[in-house]
Amino acid sequence: MKKELLEKLQNLTILYAEDEIGIRKNITDSLRYYAKEVFEASDGEEAYLIYKDKKPDIILSDIHMPKMDGIELVKKIREEDSRTSIIMITAHTDKNYLLEAVELHMEKYLVKPIDLDQLLTALEKCVEQVDKNREVTLKTDPDYSYDYDNKALTYKGQSIILNKKEMLFFEVLISNQNHIIYYEELQEKVWNEDVMTDSALRSLVRNLRKKLPTDIIYNLSGVGYKFV
Repeated sequence: MKKELLEKLQNLTILYAEDEIGIRKNITDSLRYYAKEVFEASDGEEAYLIYKDKKPDIILSDIHMPKMDGIELVKKIREEDSRTSIIMITAHTDKNYLLEAVELHMEKYLVKPIDLDQLLTALEKCVEQVDKNREVTLKTDPDYSYDYDNKALTYKGQSIILNKKEMLFFEVLISNQNHIIYYEELQEKVWNEDVMTDSALRSLVRNLRKKLPTDIIYNLSGVGYKFV
């Protein structure tokens, strides 16, 4: 792996889901030399809970696992997240698995047994994709661009200054552009331990709309918000 990409990988987190403990420990021990942090899961359900809590930059998942297999895990993640880089690892080369995996927009499909060079090559592709995902354009209006690293929103190259809650609100919506974001999720991700009142939410949205050159925030009354 190139030195520049290796340095970037050291700032990223990885989730590895594998039910065979020997394989999992071997790979995670190796990955910890390269990544900022590595999370382990022994089945799909545990992996999904870790994904929701930790939001890893890269996910490695075996296909055949108890409780929830790798395909179902990735399907569930892709319902709300099209950006996280995913590598599928399996002992099987069945064509149906390959076709289904391709449809889930994964970076790489690796067949066991895998060696470290093979894994690092796959991770290199993930690092490149993570870089691309750091700056996101709005699907309904590509003149809007949001840079996650610098917490910077621009419209046609002009900066739009957001306060902390406005920024968090915008991040939640732009990270899930195809879905309504429910009030419960806004409470969790924008207000956190503070109480989100109806008036506070309306005030935030009203002030944010004033800062945006176009009206892109849609409210489904009693449900939540999304971009239009």
